Amino acid sequence: MPGKPNFLLILADDMGYGDFGCFNYGISRTPTLDQLVRGGLCLTQHYSASPVCAPARASLITGRYPHRTGVLDTLEMRGLDRLALRERTLAELLKPAGYVTGLVGKWHNGALDARYHPNRRGFDEFAGFCGGWAPYWNWRIDRNGSIGSSDGRYLTDVFTEEAADFIRRHRSESFFLYLAYNAPHFPFEAPDDAIKPYRETGSFTAAVSAIYAMIEIMDRGIARLLDLLGELGLAENTLVMFSSDNGPQFGGQGEMCTDRFNCGFAGAKTLVYEGGIRLPMVMRWPAGLGPARQVHNMIHFTDWLPTILSIAGADTPRDRKLDGIDVMPVLSGDSGKAPGERFWQWNRYSPDGECNAAMRDGRWKLVRPAMRELMRVSQADLAMDFDSKYHPDRYPDIVREPEPERTRPAPPPAQLFDIVNDPFERVDLAARESDRVARMTNQLMDWFTDVERERKTIAE
Repeated sequence: MPGKPNFLLILADDMGYGDFGCFNYGISRTPTLDQLVRGGLCLTQHYSASPVCAPARASLITGRYPHRTGVLDTLEMRGLDRLALRERTLAELLKPAGYVTGLVGKWHNGALDARYHPNRRGFDEFAGFCGGWAPYWNWRIDRNGSIGSSDGRYLTDVFTEEAADFIRRHRSESFFLYLAYNAPHFPFEAPDDAIKPYRETGSFTAAVSAIYAMIEIMDRGIARLLDLLGELGLAENTLVMFSSDNGPQFGGQGEMCTDRFNCGFAGAKTLVYEGGIRLPMVMRWPAGLGPARQVHNMIHFTDWLPTILSIAGADTPRDRKLDGIDVMPVLSGDSGKAPGERFWQWNRYSPDGECNAAMRDGRWKLVRPAMRELMRVSQADLAMDFDSKYHPDRYPDIVREPEPERTRPAPPPAQLFDIVNDPFERVDLAARESDRVARMTNQLMDWFTDVERERKTIAE
């Protein structure tokens, strides 16, 4: 294996397989990402840890299922995005191995309270925002605790420039840069000249036209960074990784409809069907990964922390349970195997193990469908979430009132799918495989009980 590599981990926000031009028959323009798919490693069964962003990001940087980390939801004004202070992040664990660490873009693992700030969670440098979303024109940027207001540039371009500056300044050091673009998350804003070509086709709503423009601008930014790595002589031994936090956002009506092509996968963001959690992951590391190819093993967000630590020669924590494993043997084409069992669960406010939960066991996937009543956010919380993005000074602390009362219906029956033969989850085999359903249901509940037991020991 080559000497200690650099890491450039790039995460989009609410982007699915169907947003890549090479997967959607060219309806969007992503030439840089398409080239990474063709020229690097493309993981075909890569899974997020959650169908929404804050819990997914917590797993990515801790190697643990979201519930264990205390990150339950996206509602930062209620503190449900807070990564427990006892958790150790990938950035923190890389520092003893000699890495300088940086985060550019979206944090969303503790929007309020300085103890949860990225600079206190292992990142030497931070330039971005701490909450769940931000306007693309009227933005405010936190640079290591100092707040700066919009200078007229488009936010995605700002993040690209911040990432390029980090790479230039640390070209002679080993670095880990986590570039968390917020594109193409709401609000759907992009320069008019980028939106216009998509609108002129007559095929897309205003929202989808903006989304594709947002992705195209991000793709251009990634091209600039890859070119910069080449110019600085760093491309050969830099592991570049690109993925998304969860599947694409669907919803809206008329011109604001966000539904778009997603390769036929069922569901979208917020749901544990494949469309909400199965995500692209493309990788490039000429010195360490060998020739371009597809990897068909099931690989999960929790695998990236132990894998990156192993590649970096950093110590893996032994004082807590990691849910992922080092998958470098799989990526390098050796005989390594990834775990065959994975679990998911997410709903609003307090978790319910029978709502919007899933388990993969090899080719089989059990789904506990969502209960609509447990997926809703109160109007007061929605209004506060929106207002906080434009008037953050009004919210010095989280809301500590009890969560809204809800009526819990009887849970829908479990569903079972053969993901190998039915990746689009169209044929429910639960009635035919009742014993398998019973066994997997018990395993799913055992997992939920375990992670919830650990979460309930969190003090802060």
